[in-house]
Amino acid sequence: MEMHQLRYVVAVARTGNFSRAAEQCHVAQPSLSQQIQKLEGELGERLFDRMKREAKLTPHGEAFLRHAVRILEEVDAAKREATDARDLHRGTVTLGVLPTIAPYLLPEVMAQFTEKFPGVELVVQEDTTARLLKLAHGCEIDFALASQPILDERLEVKKLLSEELLLALPPGHPLTRKRTVAYADLEGERLIVMKEGHCLGDQVLSFCDRRNLHPKISFRSAQLETIQALVASGLGISLIPAMAALNNREDLPEYRSLQSPRPERTIVALWPKQRPPARAANEFLKLVEARFGSSRH
Repeated sequence: MEMHQLRYVVAVARTGNFSRAAEQCHVAQPSLSQQIQKLEGELGERLFDRMKREAKLTPHGEAFLRHAVRILEEVDAAKREATDARDLHRGTVTLGVLPTIAPYLLPEVMAQFTEKFPGVELVVQEDTTARLLKLAHGCEIDFALASQPILDERLEVKKLLSEELLLALPPGHPLTRKRTVAYADLEGERLIVMKEGHCLGDQVLSFCDRRNLHPKISFRSAQLETIQALVASGLGISLIPAMAALNNREDLPEYRSLQSPRPERTIVALWPKQRPPARAANEFLKLVEARFGSSRH
């Protein structure tokens, strides 16, 4: 049983005539008749009573017609949905993102995407890198936004941008009098970092190890906003991604650059190599690159 056979049956049922049905289906009448006969042979029942100028459904034909119409409607609906998704009139993009990226990078890009493609739904899942990798491998997200290093050869990794990690200082701290802070100035300072499992915390501690710094960890938190509030309260210093330090609120710390080579993080998009992002997801990534990819924060 093939789809064109179902269409031929419906056309004959609606026109009541094999010739008119063939004309409607843009096929030769003998070919249409042959296909319907082939289908009747497969079913073991006649679908039409054939008269000189008319074709009428048999009782078996009437029962078959109801199912044929339903099947064709479902197929047509599936085609419309696929076309809408291709043309970005409908669809869903599900992305995973680190909580140290989401509130600073996503709002503006999501607003641009929604304005450009109002029929496409955006679903955001915030989680740690380890969890995002599991979601990507499980095909539960279209792609993830994370930061290097990503050491998984099963994943395609695309660099989007690099940004400086700025030194966050309590207002009035002696180091705020310096434009650029030397690494040696950090020795003995109390450090506030992301809690274990969050890659930004690991990146900050790795940076300190490479510079042979041994700051005392005074607090850990799962939220950058909490870390900045603790710094602003004088409870320690921290390294904050530049995108999170671009607010002009009075309750934030003061920020300074460290001496070169300055610490930075590289933000990437990643997805399984065997499952590249669909068009809608690619359009979202293009907006991220257009917004952030041409500059280093």
